[in-house]
Amino acid sequence: MDTDGAGEVATSSAPLVSTRTGMSKRQRARLIRYAIYAGTLAVLALIVFKADWAKLQQSFFDPEIFAEMFPQVITVAARNTLIFSFFGFTGGLALGLVLALMRLSSIRPYRWAAAIYIEVFRGLPALITIILIGYVLPIALQVRVPGIYGPGSLALALVTGAYLAETIRAGIEAVPRGQMEAARSLGMGYGRAMVSIVIPQAFRVILPPLTNEFVLLIKDTSLLFVLGTTEETIELAKYGRDAVNDTFNGTPLMVVALVYLIITIPLTQLVAVLERRNKRSR
Repeated sequence: MDTDGAGEVATSSAPLVSTRTGMSKRQRARLIRYAIYAGTLAVLALIVFKADWAKLQQSFFDPEIFAEMFPQVITVAARNTLIFSFFGFTGGLALGLVLALMRLSSIRPYRWAAAIYIEVFRGLPALITIILIGYVLPIALQVRVPGIYGPGSLALALVTGAYLAETIRAGIEAVPRGQMEAARSLGMGYGRAMVSIVIPQAFRVILPPLTNEFVLLIKDTSLLFVLGTTEETIELAKYGRDAVNDTFNGTPLMVVALVYLIITIPLTQLVAVLERRNKRSR
């Protein structure tokens, strides 16, 4: 009996070794990881040695075309992209907050209306919403959104608001109920407690996803070309496409891609910093 028990203990404490390969799970995992690294390096090496760099430089990295696009790509196209993004995100944030509160309301018609709006505008492609605001609304109701940035910003705000509503609602629900109960016990009304206590804490939790949504919105401005553009409203993607048609060269697309990265990479890094701070605070 004792011998059998000792054998069982020895067997259970022995390292997990594959009977087929003679390697432990950790060794196999390490071997697979090294194989992936080696395969990736092999593919990169193949690309480096097989690519026609002279032709790539001529077709996509022409320094003369690159220089000609500055500073207009920054002062006009990037500026308009940021203006559309700012107005669209600000309007979407306000709309999303209202929709989130409606979703959490005890009044059923409010919940139903918010749910229908969110499902519709999250289900529709952003391009369809932009067309509805830019063309269908003026034809159907003879209502035209004022301002050169108005139609595009409103369309982006309607779409963004539907997505932010669910994010904000999740943030509000993540705040412990005891916070609201403590505020009510101090004599605060529901509305004041929500505005002063709950919503600020919710926004602290959802700040990283809000920043991610802003990054996505910056890229969605590329869909605004369907509304027609002028020199005053042209955004980055349309500016790049027009430059490609004028130069018959792909360099403008590389310039536009670089400008997008200059805008979005700091924002994505900000998200990482905010997430680390939230983890430390928790």
